[in-house]
Amino acid sequence: MSSRTVIRGGLVITASDELHADVLVEDGRIAALAASGTPAAEAWTAERTIDATGKYVIPGGVDAHTHMELPFGGTFASDSFETGTRAAAWGGTTTIVDFAVQSVGHSLREGLDAWNAKADGKCAIDYAFHMIVSDVNQDTLKEMDLLVEEGVTSFKQFMAYPGVFYSDDGQILRAMQRSAENGGLIMMHAENGIAIDVLVEQALARGETDPRYHGEVRKALLEAEATHRAIKLAQVAGAPLYVVHVSAQQAVAELTRARDEGLNVFGETCPQYLFLSTDNLAEPDFEGAKYVCSTPLRPKEHQAALWRGLRTNDLQVVSTDHCPFCFVGQKELGRGNFSKIPNGLPGVENRMDLLHQAVVDGHITRRRWIEIACATPARMFGLYPKKGTIAPGADADVVIYDPHAEQIMSAETHHMNVDYSAYEGKRTTGRVETVLSRGELVITEREFTGRAGHGVYTPRSTCQYLN
Repeated sequence: MSSRTVIRGGLVITASDELHADVLVEDGRIAALAASGTPAAEAWTAERTIDATGKYVIPGGVDAHTHMELPFGGTFASDSFETGTRAAAWGGTTTIVDFAVQSVGHSLREGLDAWNAKADGKCAIDYAFHMIVSDVNQDTLKEMDLLVEEGVTSFKQFMAYPGVFYSDDGQILRAMQRSAENGGLIMMHAENGIAIDVLVEQALARGETDPRYHGEVRKALLEAEATHRAIKLAQVAGAPLYVVHVSAQQAVAELTRARDEGLNVFGETCPQYLFLSTDNLAEPDFEGAKYVCSTPLRPKEHQAALWRGLRTNDLQVVSTDHCPFCFVGQKELGRGNFSKIPNGLPGVENRMDLLHQAVVDGHITRRRWIEIACATPARMFGLYPKKGTIAPGADADVVIYDPHAEQIMSAETHHMNVDYSAYEGKRTTGRVETVLSRGELVITEREFTGRAGHGVYTPRSTCQYLN
């Protein structure tokens, strides 16, 4: 039994095109596109017709950086795979790439198995995994080859968090050398964690304990230095590099210089760096704790460099780094000591809308919106053209988006399992109306009609920007 859906009358927007077209969905995939009103489109019959007149028809978002149920600082991220993927769907995201964690002393396989167990049967949308490599040794390096073969093709390392996820330059170099051979992509949290720890200790000794000091000790120069060092290590290894959550103007400059030299270096930023700043970290009565994440929020003047990087393609991807902790009982662990505040913000539900607001505000074009939120993350992590576009053969991950609807972002109305919104009270134009995941209705005219377990694990090919 085949199932068919026709989406009629919308403006189809992909990274490369905008066209008024009807879309035929059959058996979970895009079967055809045809200009609206033409005999070809009019001839289609289907069990379900969705009227998209006056709306955008866009690919489901691909959020390539989420942390559901991540253990951190003695607690866990408050979104489970079930609640987090449901919230993602509400926000027009239909694929997440989360991070499985290798613990020191354990194998990559143990970490991957643990995360597969957390997600299996729980997700409302499709998902894949990157692998956090915390313990580089000969066994780990061999395992990296095996994981690439089975579709886990990216590995994250940390220059921050000594004693937890941290890798030294020698471990980073070895992993990069391995990825140069096996086709994997190293993702780097680029902050000089050794130096930051010194500054944290000194700040606390001076009695500087409030959340705003989190931003002051994690200096932009230490993000830039680590970014520069990661680029040089990748160059020595002959490996590609993807720098996650770039927040500082000086780090963007390092990426720009490397790309101007023709290196395979890529950069991601996140909505919090584009829309929030150290003003939020400085909010009184410990409210600033809500905005503690790493890399930290920067002074507002850094935002212009990030927007420029997105326009010039020196930054290619906007992901969320969604890692929510409730204010009550979790963020509060750091009262009297900012270094104990769990690092992370909620955002998986907000990304597509915030980036549409960036279109409204004139920062980016509509096609660039789809490029940085859907197509490029899919290409970067080996999911394209199955994900990230609307084209025959692609999965029918489709969002009907109302570009004129207005909303006010709030914890009262969001679906993430966290007790505050990082964008509380922000007015935005544009809203998700209906979402299909592999042809199944997950959000139907602002009602959740999906289910836990619809989302399936999706193996990935290697980065599609490499020769």
